[in-house]
Amino acid sequence: MPPRPSPGSRSGLLLALAALALMGLAGAGGWWLGQRGSGGGDRSRLALERQADQLRSKVDQGSASDAEQERLVQLLLALDQQRQATQLLETLADRQPERWQLRLLLAELRRNGDDRAGAERELRQLLNLSPERIEALQLMTLLQVEQGRGQEAERQLRALLAKASKPTLQAQALPLGLLLGDLLQRQGQKGAAEALYLQQAQEFAKDPRPLLALALLKQEQGDTKAAQVALAKARERQPDKANPRLDEVAASWGLAGLRAPSAATKPQAAPASTGPQDP
Repeated sequence: MPPRPSPGSRSGLLLALAALALMGLAGAGGWWLGQRGSGGGDRSRLALERQADQLRSKVDQGSASDAEQERLVQLLLALDQQRQATQLLETLADRQPERWQLRLLLAELRRNGDDRAGAERELRQLLNLSPERIEALQLMTLLQVEQGRGQEAERQLRALLAKASKPTLQAQALPLGLLLGDLLQRQGQKGAAEALYLQQAQEFAKDPRPLLALALLKQEQGDTKAAQVALAKARERQPDKANPRLDEVAASWGLAGLRAPSAATKPQAAPASTGPQDP
């Protein structure tokens, strides 16, 4: 089920998108998130500023590689210098149109700076090339909802879902349906969202995601029993595979029995007559 970012959670989405877009550098996404989350104090910030200054000099001299410019984008964002990061990222995205993640991050940077028109412009560039790019559709839908254009977003998603469903059901119909279901919930159409999740659960009989979305919907409605049933059915579709999302939900609801064997607490073997026991 797609995340539901709000204005208060923009920085979290921005971090996730940046990690995705810039993971081409060795360990770049993890390094950057670590810097953001560690709160290393003044010394860490000074170290970041020194690195940024060095890379700025190379950019100004025209000697910085694309990888070094991407590293500078990371540093600027880590230092909360979003305007400079946006300017540099725009150049990188124009020069590397095949790197759609850069354009997506640029769109989120513009949204984060309250430039929704600019964000939508970037997303339309992506969607003109790939109309069903789900990451771009997620952010476009969020932008439209924020601007009171939820019905417009719904019409667009329904049209895309219909195209992906007929005459032959395509794999893309699942993420499109989940996104539409999330939008319907936002607009208070809980019944329509539930019907869509049930339909997708039938159409994609081996995928747990529609049932997980249904479980979350039921939990939000206060129907814990129905939520547990849906979550159990979702787990049955992948009995031997670890699914972090399913395990996270099961753990948060105190349902250890619904977690994957690798994530749930395993029963200890009967004590042997000799030798130490495994912890």
